[in-house]
Amino acid sequence: MPLIIMTGLPSSGKSTRAAELRRLFEERLAQPEHQHRRLTVQIVGDDTLGVSHSAYASAHEEKMARGALLSAVERLVSRECVLIADAPNYIKGLRYQLHCIAREVGTTHCVVHCAISADAARAINAARGDAGYSAELFEALAARYEEPNAASRWDSPLFTVIQHDPADALPFEDIWAAVVERRAPPPNFATAMKPVAETNYLFELERATQEVIAAILESQKSGVPVAQLPVPGTAERVRMPGRSLTLSELRRQRMQFTRLNRQVPLQIEKIAELFVKYLNINL
Repeated sequence: MPLIIMTGLPSSGKSTRAAELRRLFEERLAQPEHQHRRLTVQIVGDDTLGVSHSAYASAHEEKMARGALLSAVERLVSRECVLIADAPNYIKGLRYQLHCIAREVGTTHCVVHCAISADAARAINAARGDAGYSAELFEALAARYEEPNAASRWDSPLFTVIQHDPADALPFEDIWAAVVERRAPPPNFATAMKPVAETNYLFELERATQEVIAAILESQKSGVPVAQLPVPGTAERVRMPGRSLTLSELRRQRMQFTRLNRQVPLQIEKIAELFVKYLNINL
């Protein structure tokens, strides 16, 4: 049924909490009288996918690791399985993509944040020696970490636990209520269905997203940096990340947006607006 997304700094204890969650779910589901006994529990993440710490030292390998996680979640998430995504998930864009996958399937999701100070995580990582991250990689990942925000729909419901603190137990009852007893929320802008898909929907999807990309590339030709860029077809503006965006980078974002919305049609007149919002979240 639900997707539970673990997140936290390196060595914050995500895998420990994920294993604890699986045990608590299995114990609850094993009760003879429980109405959700048909549910199974599974963990998917770096360990199960064979992703090593060193993968995060290379942009290309990290991209492959994120792709492997997304593919595995797409394959395994269902209304019959409690799926725990035990990976760094430190980029908000990745958590957003996982959130969209849950919405596509029509199931609930939540985020469990293993909170810990950078100093404490650094000390734990160093004590692990070769089993931990290298000191340089730890600092790089810690600097790039984007903490979850309960005000963002892809990070909500959000449950924060202080890792390595025996007094701070997992709020299992709240997590259970949020992902098992709660009904799945209606589709958001990335997965919203319209009653009837126009026969030219895919053509319009390709056209509108391509026009947004063309407007961004054309604006960059002047060499004058802008903070916000207007694009055709919408009053929304692209929030530029303070650097030039490459064609390959924009194409990757467009392909992901198209994949998310190919089977679940958007309103044609809103495609450009929603693509700009998608870029503003993921760039």
